[in-house]
Amino acid sequence: MEKGTVYLVGAGPGDPDLLTVKAARLIAAADVVVHDGLVDDAILALTRADARLISVAKQRSRHSVPQEGINAILVREALAGHAVVRLKGGDPFIFGRGGEEVDACRDASVPVEVIPGISAAVAGGAQTLLPLTHRDASSAVTFVAGQCKGLSDQNWAGLAGKGRTLVIYMGVATADGISEKLIADGLSPDTPVAVLERVGRKDGRALRTILTDLGGMIAREAVRSPAIIIVGDVVLMSNAEDRLAALAREAEYLA
Repeated sequence: MEKGTVYLVGAGPGDPDLLTVKAARLIAAADVVVHDGLVDDAILALTRADARLISVAKQRSRHSVPQEGINAILVREALAGHAVVRLKGGDPFIFGRGGEEVDACRDASVPVEVIPGISAAVAGGAQTLLPLTHRDASSAVTFVAGQCKGLSDQNWAGLAGKGRTLVIYMGVATADGISEKLIADGLSPDTPVAVLERVGRKDGRALRTILTDLGGMIAREAVRSPAIIIVGDVVLMSNAEDRLAALAREAEYLA
């Protein structure tokens, strides 16, 4: 039996209009679609009526199917001769464990291809008119994961500050620690920060404050994942709602 191919497809931020043409074509043609929980129903609706959809949704910082199990599903279905789409939110190679899945396919001699998607940082920046780089404000941008083992031991010095933009994925739950860490590493407490919640979706929000208020704002506004945090002067160029100023106005009104 001829082997099938595994396609690691970036679903982008959720809007089907932001899929690449190749991603849409492969989703529509796949025999099997192994998808994350964050993939929008409108994108899953592009699949064939007879395609098998396998959810490997992540819940509360754990996969319903562990990564090793996901790898096994991809290899098994491809060895059975199926065209397999591994559909992942954002981009497969930006905090998407795409590298691990590529390795699993290679180890099993299964053909594998990666189709990039629009990552949350890029989509969120575009949606809120927030340029991740700007000639007058930022010549460097760094992506980091805010929810991982050993966060307090990592050295983020130099990743944020004047002329730089820091994008933090999966940082909502650890926002207080992130704020304290960056300030301890030398960043000004008044550094602008934005939180982009549910990027690319109709119920998404873009909020901003200053670094020292990051955890406080997330708590006050009941921000929930998925959301990304952007740190740097470019935040002031965006149309994100200034929630610290709004809080001050509310306090003045009540006084």
